[in-house]
Amino acid sequence: MQRELRDLLMETGMLTPDWETAFETVPRHLFLPEVMWPATEKGHITVSRTNDPDGWWHWADADVPIVTQWDDGRHTGSAPGALATSSSSMPTAVLLMFDELSVFDGARALEIGTGTGWCAALLSARLGEANVTSVEIDEAVADTARKALEVAGWHPEVVTGDGLLGWPEGAPYDRILVTVGVHEVPRAWIEQTRPGGVIVMPWGTRYSGQNAVVRLVVADDGTASGRFSRATRFMHVRSQRLDWPEFDDYLPGEGWPADTRSSTTDLPSAQIIDESDYAASDFAISLLVPDCVRTFARSPQGVQTMWLYGLADRSWAAVYFDEDSQVYQGGPRNLWDEVESAHRWWVERGRPGHEEFGLTVTADGRQEVWLGEPSTPVPHIVS
Repeated sequence: MQRELRDLLMETGMLTPDWETAFETVPRHLFLPEVMWPATEKGHITVSRTNDPDGWWHWADADVPIVTQWDDGRHTGSAPGALATSSSSMPTAVLLMFDELSVFDGARALEIGTGTGWCAALLSARLGEANVTSVEIDEAVADTARKALEVAGWHPEVVTGDGLLGWPEGAPYDRILVTVGVHEVPRAWIEQTRPGGVIVMPWGTRYSGQNAVVRLVVADDGTASGRFSRATRFMHVRSQRLDWPEFDDYLPGEGWPADTRSSTTDLPSAQIIDESDYAASDFAISLLVPDCVRTFARSPQGVQTMWLYGLADRSWAAVYFDEDSQVYQGGPRNLWDEVESAHRWWVERGRPGHEEFGLTVTADGRQEVWLGEPSTPVPHIVS
């Protein structure tokens, strides 16, 4: 790790003494491919170690996520692909997850989503490789990770399989680290964790693609509960990826459908898109408005537009954030009305951040999101 990045992580308090040796022992660059695609403000760029060694080293030691696979391995060529499907997480994100994991000497850890193998190596350096198991669904990704780990001198067990099933052969675990986003927490993870053990994962609904890191503590009764800490974005586990709605399925033909309901809104775009705590409001709305996804676009006239699609029916809404604030809705639900109500609910409760929400997974597998305490569940708003 470059000293500049190390100093940054130390100054911000992210690189704590118990992880310092592991990060210095396991440099990230050992787990990056010859051609990679770091994320920049303008999107992903292609960086080749052969063609641009200085650029490759710069990005290898930068605090940015780096895509290492596109389109589940079907991608060819050096240009970025359509869907990023494996990556090396940004170092600060890794450290924040490790902080939530709160490991201890000798803890047995299971990682879901091996990726490049870097996190498995870091866990091995901290806990001992005999205490670390990592599961990766993609055989090619797993093989590449094993080779990188071998070159780096680490030998944790890397299993090719469905991470949603965990790895019962190595259970019970003291800690489970999930490096892929999930919408549904599998019972297998809870069942394979010791009572008092910890599961850290990026969790979220399908509403916006945004996740939040949640730290669940497993109880003796088979439940798991804990608070969210911060917003994050991770690639989602493959079987829980969103099959994005097709526009023509909701609005076939030209013009607005005959049953379109039109109105205006008093909620300005600044409170939905641009406000300083936008991530918190977006997360709160995602919890209250079920079975819905949203996206943003520009109209042919250049107007910022929000589109909402119902996942359980053909409800839809379009909101034009211009001086007229026009809203169009169709289908069984009034999705924009639900978003407005959810935003109002969030404001009335003092604009709570991610850390004020929590998640409980019951013994029968139900997921219950709450605000403040488990006894205060977050409602669903359905018009």
